[in-house]
Amino acid sequence: MARRNTFQREESDEDVNVTPLLDIVFIMLIFFIVTSTFVKEPGIDVLRPEAVSATDRKAASIIVAISADDEIWINGDLVELAEVKTIVAQLRVENPKGTAVVQADATSKTRMLVEVVTQIRATGISDVAVSTEDV
Repeated sequence: MARRNTFQREESDEDVNVTPLLDIVFIMLIFFIVTSTFVKEPGIDVLRPEAVSATDRKAASIIVAISADDEIWINGDLVELAEVKTIVAQLRVENPKGTAVVQADATSKTRMLVEVVTQIRATGISDVAVSTEDV
């Protein structure tokens, strides 16, 4: 009888190939980056006025904020009233179908809000909304 070797030596040269896993991870990362939408912030926190007739709207591509001190903020930058039209026109070039939202502080002057909306409409954007808090 032939003796069998009961100790079979199996060399465990089994390596885990992570290349396909990395490919999938990178493809998923690219997918999430491409499909994500980035929220634009005006640069300041605004205490918005309350309104009973407030309605939800889709996200706007241009957000302008007016502080309590009647300062105008666009994309985190403090701008003058005379610059609003130029800056909004540049932002409109990036997204021609975009809408605009003005976030006016509850204690800001109504005159400033009207002037900012007038400047935005002068660029050709007819869909301008004023952001409020829902009661």
